[in-house]
Amino acid sequence: MPGPTFVTADPGSAAAAAMLWAYYEDIVGRYWGRLALPAEVESAMADEPSHDLQGGTGLLVLGMLDRVPVACGGVRFVGAGIGELTRVYVAAQARGTGTGAALLDHLSELAVDAGLTQLRLTVRTDLIEARRLYARAGYAEVAPFNTEPYAEHWFAKDLR
Repeated sequence: MPGPTFVTADPGSAAAAAMLWAYYEDIVGRYWGRLALPAEVESAMADEPSHDLQGGTGLLVLGMLDRVPVACGGVRFVGAGIGELTRVYVAAQARGTGTGAALLDHLSELAVDAGLTQLRLTVRTDLIEARRLYARAGYAEVAPFNTEPYAEHWFAKDLR
């Protein structure tokens, strides 16, 4: 099976909206320890919109296997050469294929191309697989850099 390909997407496009829905459905369900209800997913998406992941404020990437979207990830440009990874998600059927690692590599390349020198992110404690993925990709735990309600671990990676 060939590896993933990546396309930069408008967060409002149908494919991006479907992947963002899947991302929120996954993290909301994990948070509650059950399947997420549609109203909970809608609420989370309204609380944390993704419309800024385009243009001069960020970017959103879709990961494709056999031309089917199976992953997404974004970089929000926060200033002073810093970007924040967000919306990193790999659908269940693509986990274990290297898609997550390839997605992080691709996002890092795009960040460097955009002039960023550091990527950082936050993650919840219960997202064990994500924390492992970030550590394998060279992200190190750092002191808290924000007070977001679901931030329990803070990671950063120098891109220089």
